[in-house]
Amino acid sequence: MAAGRERQDQLLELLNSTPVVDGEIVDRLADPGEAKAWQRAHGGSGSAEERRHLVRTRDMLQGVVRQEEPAQSLAELLTDIALRPDLSDQGVSWELEAPAQRRIAVEAVLTWAELQESMPGRLRSCANPDCRLFLIDRSKGNGARWCSMAVCGNRMKARRHYQRTRD
Repeated sequence: MAAGRERQDQLLELLNSTPVVDGEIVDRLADPGEAKAWQRAHGGSGSAEERRHLVRTRDMLQGVVRQEEPAQSLAELLTDIALRPDLSDQGVSWELEAPAQRRIAVEAVLTWAELQESMPGRLRSCANPDCRLFLIDRSKGNGARWCSMAVCGNRMKARRHYQRTRD
């Protein structure tokens, strides 16, 4: 099970499902209809149980990425799952065996783990303290700081400029 770009983007979408809108935190998975659409778009069933697992996993992953929780806290999310090898002429691939209602949530944890191994420190929260979003820094120099240069980067630079000119 490789953490391809599509899986990484799905993890980022999940982590970023609690943005700040007009100064308030909005949970995009709180609305059953919106959550069901998201789940189905990502290969899920859209059930309420699947959503509960997804929200719990998202909240725990957000805490781990923000370094508010230890990575070991994710272990409980991986109970009753297995990765089975599948040999072919192309090599070995890994098949995830997980309860159907937890599959998307487990895939998110495994994708996070693969990112930690293959791109350590590249998944992080936005440097804007007013923002709750995350980013995967794919730049060569690992210098990305904001979820969006157009939004948070611009705001932070404008604040610094204002402070410099005011002082």
